[in-house]
Amino acid sequence: MVLGLLLARAGVKVTVFEKHADFLRDFRGDTVHPVTLRLLEELGLYQEFEAIPHTRMESAEFTVGGRKVTVADFGRLNLPHRYMALVPQWDLLDLLADAAQREPTFTLRLSTKVTGLLWENGVVAGVRYEGPDGAGELRADLTVACDGRTSDVRNAAGLIPREFPVPFDVGWFRIDRIVEAKYQLIPRLSPDLALILIPREGYFQAGCFLPKGGVTQLHARGFDTFRSQVAALVPEASVDRLASWDDVKVLDVRVNRLHRWHRPGLLCIGDAAHAMSPVGGVGVNLAIADAVATARILADPLRRGRVRDEDLRAVQRRRQIPAVVTQAVQRAMHRRLAPVILSGRIPHLPPAVERVAGAVLSRFPGLSKVPAYLVGVGPLPEHAPEFARRSPIERDDDERSTR
Repeated sequence: MVLGLLLARAGVKVTVFEKHADFLRDFRGDTVHPVTLRLLEELGLYQEFEAIPHTRMESAEFTVGGRKVTVADFGRLNLPHRYMALVPQWDLLDLLADAAQREPTFTLRLSTKVTGLLWENGVVAGVRYEGPDGAGELRADLTVACDGRTSDVRNAAGLIPREFPVPFDVGWFRIDRIVEAKYQLIPRLSPDLALILIPREGYFQAGCFLPKGGVTQLHARGFDTFRSQVAALVPEASVDRLASWDDVKVLDVRVNRLHRWHRPGLLCIGDAAHAMSPVGGVGVNLAIADAVATARILADPLRRGRVRDEDLRAVQRRRQIPAVVTQAVQRAMHRRLAPVILSGRIPHLPPAVERVAGAVLSRFPGLSKVPAYLVGVGPLPEHAPEFARRSPIERDDDERSTR
C-alpha cells in the first residue's frame, strides 16, 4: 500500500490487489515506529494518523539491581515523533488506502486474488487474477510481490528463500482489559506459560510463546487449564473472551531471506523477500522502508516504461543490508532469550552485578538512546522521496479542488 501510494504520487499507474474484501484481519504487526511516524509526517498523513485511537509507548523501563531504569528511551531520538505507536494494522492500511485513492493513477482491487503470472520470453509481464467479476489478466511493466512470508507470487516465479531455524511459534489471542495501567514491555512468565502483551483500546493482544511446532503440546494441557494460567498471569484482564482453541491463532514464526529478490519484470519486497521474527516488532517498518526505497529508485524507470534488471538489483542492494543485519540480531536473540522465555524463568544475575548495572544505567541515562535507536529507527532508515511529499494544507487544497 505504501509503494502504491508513493508511485501514484509520482504519476505512475498502479494497481494493488487485495484478496480479502477489507483489511480486518487481527494478529498482524501493529507497531508503528518513530521512523515510520516521520515518514507519515513527510507524506502529509501524520495528522490523520494521530486521530486514529492508538497507544503510545515512549520508553521501556525495567527493574535492575532494585532500581527502576529506562532501558530504551524514544524521547532521546532526534525525530519529530518520539514514541512507538501501537495501532491495529487495518486502521493504518485504511488510512494509506484513502490517501492513495485520492491519486488519479491509483486503483485498489479488493476481493481479488492473484492466481498466476503472465510470462513473455522469460520476463514477467503481469498477473492472472480472480475477482468479483471472474478471471482476468493485468499486464504490467513491473509486478511487485508484497504478499508476505508465504508469498504466492514469489513461489510462482520459482524464487525459494533460505530458511533459518526459529525455536518458537506464537499463539495470538485477545483478552479484555479491566484495569488501566501504564504499559511495560516485559514478558509475563511462569513455569507454565510465557506471554507478551500489546495494549489496544480496551483489550490486550496477547502472544503465548510455544516451542516450535508446539501447538499439540499447548492443546494437550487442556483449554480450561490454559485459561486459568492466562488469568493468573494477567490479573488486570478478563479471559471471558477466550471461549475455545479457535480463539488462539498460532503463528508459524519464520525467518528467511531470498538470495535474489527479483526476476525480469518481478520484484519481491517486505516479508516476501525477507521474513522477520516478531522480536522487536520491526517487520512492518522494514517492509515500509523497502517500499520507500523501491519507489524512489524505480519511479523514473516506471515513468519511462522500461525497468531493467539493474534497476531491480539497485533496490536489493539498498535494502539487503538492513534485512541481513536485523535478522542476524533477531537470530542471536532467539538463541539467547528463547530458552529463557520458554522455560518460564528469568535467570537472576548476582546481586552485586545487578546493583552495578542498575547504577550505570541510572548514572548514564543517555545509554537508553542506543536500544531506542536500534528498535525505533534501525539500520539505513528511509525518507519519503520529494515527489511523494505533501503537507496537510496542500492535501486539503487538493481535496477541495476535486470536490
